[in-house]
Amino acid sequence: MKINTITPDEAVFTKLLLDIAERPKALYFIGKLPEGRPPTVAIVGTRRPTSYGKEVTYKLAHELAQRGVVIVSGLALGIDSVAHQAALDAGGVTLAVLASGVDNITPRSHVGLAKKIVAAGGAIISEYEPGTDARDFQFLARNRIVSGLADAVIVTEAASRSGTLATVSHALNQGKDVFVVPGNITSPMSAGCNALIKQGAQVLTSADDALEVIAPTLLQPQTSLALGDNPLETKIIQLLQAGLRDGDELLARAEASASEFAQALTMLEINGIIRSLGGNTWTLR
Repeated sequence: MKINTITPDEAVFTKLLLDIAERPKALYFIGKLPEGRPPTVAIVGTRRPTSYGKEVTYKLAHELAQRGVVIVSGLALGIDSVAHQAALDAGGVTLAVLASGVDNITPRSHVGLAKKIVAAGGAIISEYEPGTDARDFQFLARNRIVSGLADAVIVTEAASRSGTLATVSHALNQGKDVFVVPGNITSPMSAGCNALIKQGAQVLTSADDALEVIAPTLLQPQTSLALGDNPLETKIIQLLQAGLRDGDELLARAEASASEFAQALTMLEINGIIRSLGGNTWTLR
């Protein structure tokens, strides 16, 4: 694929990078940069997310991308990849900023995801020349570009010593809004998020929380809750809306036979109303 080269001042979308510390001299990218300056958020977090972290990241990225918000992240394992995939599933645009050359995708397991990002109208971006290997210090430096391209940064799950906090630091220095998803106080993977909230970060519990600040015109009126094609499907939807996730508990509360329940789940998944979180757990899309 063709590797393009620009300086930050050559595209409207990248001009925000002119105001960050140690602004990049050049940007290399494969794919297409957004035209103009659409609302853009960076979604970042731990490389070892819990099922909760994956769920909230997917939900937020999917809803924001559906409404036309560009999703930026770092293509890393964990939260980054969930955010990218959710944006793709929503038919939106997502950008991945690398700590290596754009022809040297890191991690290698995400080569396929990188290709999907480009095919969907997004881009793979780096300040490093093609052929450059990823090094530890480059990941930290890369984070200033992740936040620099965004109007706001969302942290969905992070431990107390997470590298994600470096992105938050860059965002604050750049004058960006920082939103943090609160987590379980007993979960080490939420310790960083909860600490940021105690320090004054904005609490985020829905996509609307971010849109109210960065793009209020994209806010949508409340829509009616989804209904199934039969009473059992509707019951499952209501249980998921109430916060249940475990398949066995859903089955018990739905008061249906195992075969009827399995068929209902299958149809709800086919119709795009629910999705599997793995491990016999489910959530609404």
